Amino acid sequence: MTIAPGAWREVALSDEEYHQIVELLGREPRPVELGMFGSMWSEHCGYKHSRPLLKGFPTEAPWVLEGPGENAGAIDAGDGLAIVFKVESHNHPSAVEPYEGAATGVGGIVRDIFTMGARPIAILNALRFGPLDSARNRYLFDNVVGGIGGYGNCLGIPTVGGEVFFDPSYNGNPLVNAMCIGVTKHDAIMRARGQGPGNVIMVIGADTGRDGLHGATFSSVEDPEASHRGVIQVGNPFLEKLLLEACLELLQGDDVVAMQDLGAAGMTSSTVEVASRGGVGAEIDVALVPRREEGMTAYEVMMSESQERMLLVVRPEGVERVREIVERWSLNAAAIGHVTDDGMVRVLDDGEIACEVPAELFTDACPTYVRYAEENPKITAARETAIAVDDIEPSAVGETLLALLGSANLGSRRPVWERYDHTILTNTVVGPGQGDAAVLRLKGTKRGIATAIDCNSRYCWLDPELGAKHAVAEASRNVVCSGAKPLAMTNCLNFGNPEKPAGYYQLSRAVAGLAEACRVLGVPVVSGNVSLYNETADLAVMPTPTVGVVGVIEDVTQRLTMVPKPGDRFFLLHAGNAPTLGGSAYLADVHGQTIGAPPAIDLDKEAAVQSALLDLAAQGLVSAAHDCSEGGLAVAVADMSLAAGTGVKMDLAIADGERRDAAWFGEAPSRILLTISPDKADRVVSARLPESVQLTELGTFEGDLIQLGDAGVPLAQAKRVFDSALQSESGDA
Repeated sequence: MTIAPGAWREVALSDEEYHQIVELLGREPRPVELGMFGSMWSEHCGYKHSRPLLKGFPTEAPWVLEGPGENAGAIDAGDGLAIVFKVESHNHPSAVEPYEGAATGVGGIVRDIFTMGARPIAILNALRFGPLDSARNRYLFDNVVGGIGGYGNCLGIPTVGGEVFFDPSYNGNPLVNAMCIGVTKHDAIMRARGQGPGNVIMVIGADTGRDGLHGATFSSVEDPEASHRGVIQVGNPFLEKLLLEACLELLQGDDVVAMQDLGAAGMTSSTVEVASRGGVGAEIDVALVPRREEGMTAYEVMMSESQERMLLVVRPEGVERVREIVERWSLNAAAIGHVTDDGMVRVLDDGEIACEVPAELFTDACPTYVRYAEENPKITAARETAIAVDDIEPSAVGETLLALLGSANLGSRRPVWERYDHTILTNTVVGPGQGDAAVLRLKGTKRGIATAIDCNSRYCWLDPELGAKHAVAEASRNVVCSGAKPLAMTNCLNFGNPEKPAGYYQLSRAVAGLAEACRVLGVPVVSGNVSLYNETADLAVMPTPTVGVVGVIEDVTQRLTMVPKPGDRFFLLHAGNAPTLGGSAYLADVHGQTIGAPPAIDLDKEAAVQSALLDLAAQGLVSAAHDCSEGGLAVAVADMSLAAGTGVKMDLAIADGERRDAAWFGEAPSRILLTISPDKADRVVSARLPESVQLTELGTFEGDLIQLGDAGVPLAQAKRVFDSALQSESGDA
């Protein structure tokens, strides 16, 4: 069948890319082949603009068991156990259909974990929306949160942490990043590498329908006006639970030699990737694929992104055992093909050839691009704009604190996390609202897993390289504040159009910043995802390189929270860096300005501060710890006060010429608030700290006021304001 002129553009291929395909094949592609190239060469699957940049990431360490390239990364947790984790985006689907988009985002990331042979034990998320005074943004926010809760709760996996941020740049283009963590044994990790010519290819799980057609390509183009409702996947968490249990049972035996989730690009990507990773070929017949809709074509079967499906490579003698186990879990199991030794991906439709292409042409031959990069002059000007707001009077400190506590970006997240089950499975020992990182017990050991997900999008907009460094530092710092040592990270790179000089500038500089911070802080990258073309009406989202860090605490009973005890003295552990107002929440949320240079960061000093806290915690000297970040000292102290339900008395020495608003609400990295019981305070004060680390006493937790110098705010009033931050006019979240 001849390809119609320009048909390749409908699958997001450029004219040049189409001509490259014709040259590689030595002929015009068949229609199914064209669709498969469109999916595999999309940004979502092929990483055309990001792959050259990602090579700079550090990915190795003695504790890394599996780095980038598989469905998820894995690190050593001790006692022969592995922690498997990854974060991915579902931005574009959530912009079109927020509930199902977010729900299937959770389903997809969970499958990435149990595909590796790990039982999922926790979900986190990082969300971005436009301001909630817009009815459309409120709709997106409510339904994304509902989709995450609806899928995760039904699946029986706790959602234990995350972050939410609001800015006009996300109007119409929310970011929905989902992270999942699982646990397995070292020798039980499963890879998605096809092996053994003659081995049988099976598809198990749900039937294939027309939902999700070309989801990968739709997420890789700039097309804000078109309606893509037809490509949104529809999830069934109860079916996914059955699939999870069936897969984990299958992996207890040795019949299955490879397993691959049918996620983005569905049957296309799973078949190609299993063949490519294993250096083998694959032949399947789509006529054998169970379908829930009549009249589906080979093209539709190969492009469908129907959820809750898995591709298996099975030894011939194990096919009936696999079928028996899968059917016992009330799921379908169908043998649809076999592994070959010729390196070809061959797709038949009832015996007729629909695709016959070397696997490497879908993967290794995918073009990559290094674009011209230039910063948007408007952002340069914003970064270089001098801070012109008037300093606050002493009497205005309390009023300013209330304004920040009541802002959507710093107020209580309780209306969000109350919609999630965060205690199921009985692993959660530090959940939402209790600490800077979630902490989960590692059953069968005395250890615990700590995890946090972070990104300051304002910093990244003003200076993407510096902002990315802050993202790694803050996520690691939050894990340290739980008493755990950070071991590795996963990332989700959310950016605008990389074909534009400004978009490529943000992407390339942010990746450079992430790489440097990971090297200095010793947290290698083991997995990740890239989501580009996040633009609406030519407005790109703030660059958002979301960072998820995972660490291990040797004794989970020694974990830290951010909740001080009444009477605790509190200190600031820091590197001596003065807080600044550039890029601060204070300027943005009180004065409506995102301007100035974000605070500089010395990564070596950051590492020293984190190490100092871990040393003090290991000696049992720390009662509670909290990262001092957005909103500065005043907000961080108020956070701890509100978490404990206890007032605080704090004074701050403000030097001559220093701005009062910068001292209270300015921001700086490498600062951690510690609370110490009075009987241990002298030991902390006399402790030997690294030369670059300082300890400054600030006050005591007591009473029923948040007392900041001469300004006092009743704790009850602060709580009312804090708790109402995400409420709508009707009082609903």
